[in-house]
Parts: sequence; structure tokens; C-alpha cells
Amino acid sequence: MKIEGGCYCKGIRYVAEGEPLAALQCHCRECQYITGGNPNVIMVMPETGFRFTQGTPSSFTRTDIQSAVTRLFCPTCGTAIGTRSPKRAGAIILKVGTFDDPSIFKPKAAIFTIDKQAFHHIPADLPAFERRPG
Repeated sequence: MKIEGGCYCKGIRYVAEGEPLAALQCHCRECQYITGGNPNVIMVMPETGFRFTQGTPSSFTRTDIQSAVTRLFCPTCGTAIGTRSPKRAGAIILKVGTFDDPSIFKPKAAIFTIDKQAFHHIPADLPAFERRPG
């Protein structure tokens, strides 16, 4: 699979190639902060097939928690591009909203539903887990 995408102002562009490692809806409270209240829809792709083709993202990593993720975003328009996580070494977690064609996203699971809000939608046929599945 080849995914091309970028930020709202078009200052950041990327390409990701390879087989997706995961396609998820994450309902955790942290993702709700990042999205403005909704679940985060993400695809996890192999880092080896990922590269920025235009621009350089800014990054943010919390220093007050262990194993903090690093969030990548456009320094101009603020679009959240993706995340690097110590729990997902060798992978890049991409925000589906940054894909040139977000219709390619087909979630395989909803995770951290313990934090789900009443206004979040999980399709009836989508496997759902209160936390990260084993």
C-alpha cells in the first residue's frame, strides 16, 4: 500500500509505503485532547517505508511521563501529522485526516473504549476493546 498525505497548508508532505500494521479508532482520553474531542483514527505504517517529501515537521514529547510519544505537526498550520511511540518501535502512526485519500481507511478495531464518550460512534461490526488488546 502507498499512502500520500500532508498538512492543511500543504507545507508538509509525506509518503508511506508498506503493509499497514494496524488501522484503529482510539477513544483514549489523550487522543480526545489531540483531536478536539473525537476518537483518533490512525493507521500504523512501517517506519522503513515512510519519509517526508516536503517540509520538516515540529515535534512535541511530554517530559513528565515515562515512555512518552512524540507528536509530529506542521509548524505553520498546526495540523497533527502523526506520532512515534516507544511502544511501536519501527512504526509511524499516521492521522487518517492527513491522507490525500482518507477513504482508504478501514478500521480493524476500536481501542480504549473505556474512555469513549456518548457521542462517539463505533460501528456494530467493529471489534472493540476497553484497553489495548493483548
